[in-house]
Amino acid sequence: MSLRPLGTSSLQVSPIVFGGNVFGWTVDESASFALLDALADAGINSVDSADVYSAWVPGNSGGESEEIIGRWLQRSGKRDSIVIATKVGGMPTRPGLSRANILRAAEDSLRRLRTDHIDLYYSHRDDADTPQEETLGAYQTLIEQGKVRVIAASNFSGARLREAAEISARTGLPAYAAIQPEYNLYDRSDYETDLEPVATDLKLGVVTYRPLASGFLTGKYRSEADLGKSPRGERTVPKYLNPRGLGILAALDAVADKHTVAPATVAVAWQLTRPGITAPIASATSIEQLRELGAAAQLSLDAEDVRALEQASAG
Repeated sequence: MSLRPLGTSSLQVSPIVFGGNVFGWTVDESASFALLDALADAGINSVDSADVYSAWVPGNSGGESEEIIGRWLQRSGKRDSIVIATKVGGMPTRPGLSRANILRAAEDSLRRLRTDHIDLYYSHRDDADTPQEETLGAYQTLIEQGKVRVIAASNFSGARLREAAEISARTGLPAYAAIQPEYNLYDRSDYETDLEPVATDLKLGVVTYRPLASGFLTGKYRSEADLGKSPRGERTVPKYLNPRGLGILAALDAVADKHTVAPATVAVAWQLTRPGITAPIASATSIEQLRELGAAAQLSLDAEDVRALEQASAG
């Protein structure tokens, strides 16, 4: 796959980023290793994780995804060819973006990932109780120590991103180079109205999460009877089961049939037609699903395809 620059940073990422939230949740370590081997072979060079993945699973405490990635990096010897992204601030036992929390969390993530540096370190969600100068100052320390290369922000409002950029410009503290918003054919308005103009103005990379709407846009879930097909379905899919959601699935089906690909491939490929999107983060639990994701980077949707998908998802 051709690599894309991440904003104005030095990082180059594939047009698909693999979502590591499934590691230690819906796939075990052996299956995770097989997926990591396959994605590296397919040219996907970036894996996204977080310290909190997957604390929501009974018996887990967080850090399981990072630990699996770290053991794979050590076994495979591919550390230098993989862009590792992880996040801080979302762990229930270690919330927020204070200096002390960031510095401790970074050391824990480095240990679990079995590496000496994090390529892309995200503020997982905004922390209104901590001054942004303090947060950016902590990242400056990590960058100066060589433990972090580039910083980014997830789940920030446009106003808070502009505030952070102004602080960075005024003080010389590191600036966020990318954002990670929720964005898909169903969930469009927040990004397009609030964040897209900011990303354009600040020349930020945009790495979206939930491009498949928690699996709904694969077409796997078409009624409440389908929700039991996976833990993710029961947890997050019910809100999509309405006339608008089913209309989006119908449009995806039509475009997928036209190109003889899976609906998931079309849903991810649509994001790559959007101006300013660097790469969607998508996860898979099987090699076949991974192939469907990889095919999105090769699929060229025409204007008619894009128009049909966006008309179905409007509103």
